[in-house]
Amino acid sequence: MDIIEMARELGAALQRSDEYTAYNVAKNAADSDAELQGMIGDFNLKKLSLNAEVQKEEKDPAKLAALNEEVRSIYARIMAHPTMMAYNTTKEELDRILNFIQQIIVYSANGEDPATIQEETSCGGDCSGCSGCH
Repeated sequence: MDIIEMARELGAALQRSDEYTAYNVAKNAADSDAELQGMIGDFNLKKLSLNAEVQKEEKDPAKLAALNEEVRSIYARIMAHPTMMAYNTTKEELDRILNFIQQIIVYSANGEDPATIQEETSCGGDCSGCSGCH
């Protein structure tokens, strides 16, 4: 089996994982939640209005402040919505798994033993030994 076929098998295994399944369930729930989608639509419209106001030659500071507050308020409501919270939680867990997989591959390519690579769970601030978080 060549390395590309192994990568395809890894992709299939990822799609069978609990993390991927939970993420898909949460994503589908968020996509079909009319209330949440309405708030996202409102957020996007308000953000467009804010951007248009920012681009004007003659800016109205009161209008800018009001629009900015509306954008922040809608964003806070979106992020506090239970469906969005579930989506974010499952997305973070899937991202954690993907980052660890990437870490194993990168460290292995640098000569480390894949069987001994441990998941890095936090950044110590020294990027010299980092496989990349950004």
